[in-house]
Amino acid sequence: MKRALSGVLALATASLAAPSSVVRHGRTLPLDLASRSLNSSSSTAGTKIILDNDWSSAGFIPYLLALNAGWDVLGLIGDTSNSWALQTSLHGLATLEVGNLSSCIPVYKGSDYPLILTPETFQTWEDLHGDLAWQGAFAAENLTYEALGNDPTSGDPERVSRSAFFEGYPNGTLAGNHSAAWMVEQVRKYPGEVLIYSGGALTNVALAVKLDPEFASLTKGLVIMGGYLDVTLLQTSGSTLQADLNSDINLKIDPEGAKAALTADFPKITIVGNAANQVFPTQEYLDEVYEVKNGYTSLFYEHYGTEFPFWDETAMFSVLEPSNVLNSTSFYLDVDIAYNSPYYGNIIGYQEALKPRAQSLQKVDFIYEIDGDKLKAQIKESLQYPKTCADLASF
Repeated sequence: MKRALSGVLALATASLAAPSSVVRHGRTLPLDLASRSLNSSSSTAGTKIILDNDWSSAGFIPYLLALNAGWDVLGLIGDTSNSWALQTSLHGLATLEVGNLSSCIPVYKGSDYPLILTPETFQTWEDLHGDLAWQGAFAAENLTYEALGNDPTSGDPERVSRSAFFEGYPNGTLAGNHSAAWMVEQVRKYPGEVLIYSGGALTNVALAVKLDPEFASLTKGLVIMGGYLDVTLLQTSGSTLQADLNSDINLKIDPEGAKAALTADFPKITIVGNAANQVFPTQEYLDEVYEVKNGYTSLFYEHYGTEFPFWDETAMFSVLEPSNVLNSTSFYLDVDIAYNSPYYGNIIGYQEALKPRAQSLQKVDFIYEIDGDKLKAQIKESLQYPKTCADLASF
């Protein structure tokens, strides 16, 4: 916790040392081979995974980490969180094409809207309880901002901003719009084998839970990026960026979806909230990764930046193998779904003796700390030597 906090506080005064154009989680901002054997003996190699995320131009590292570990990536899903589901799904497809991976990994579009919220009701909640530092897809529509290379917000969910595709606009097409049904199909095809990863909103996972009562129990588990605890004080002072780093847009853009997913009977639920703020990229690290030049290292070098931590990457890394996690705890989890609450969308933790009796809450693993040096080594390896469809065929 101290390491994460010191990184956040230092961020407020650090000077920007990144390339001139940075796209991080959909936001445009001005501006050694020794590790290659790290995953060769991973006890989790061969795990099947579906990755649901609000993909962006530089958001490809989670699936590259999974592929590098020898995991079977069944497909990607784009969700509405930082931008609309269509835009994020197309980013997923486009970044797969960068590494010639789109022929062996399909991309499905998720739900346009959360279970309940709309941009209007989200903004009304902000009127009542205060603005979030980052509002994701439900920020007010700003066509001028989009023209500068940002993903679309509010307005028409089918609107696509081509200027945001720094990776290049995709040549292929999405596999379909039925992501929840596809997830159910895959989990029933491989019962007990499929891990569900969510780096964005939990809407599509919630829809799969509601579509098939056995969906959650038939998976291998669920891992999410999001779910901060005890960080309210960090949102009260300093820069709004510090408040952004400690707010939960992934849950707050669809609190009801988060509740449905996180109270379902997954065999294992891993929450990577606070720990996701632990490791930040530096310009020195960007330079180091870029020593090997390819499509992915170029996008990473030019558009990842140093302002935000390795959020989604930390979540993926946390489940690749047990030794990656240095400190964790477990408790029963609920999600606040009271629209009149200032904590709408935040998680609530309980010990066994104090948990609610009228609800069936799930016990979750909450990650406090990961091996940051190992994370950076695996990101570097995954980017410099990304797996290809030919590699996947030989697994």
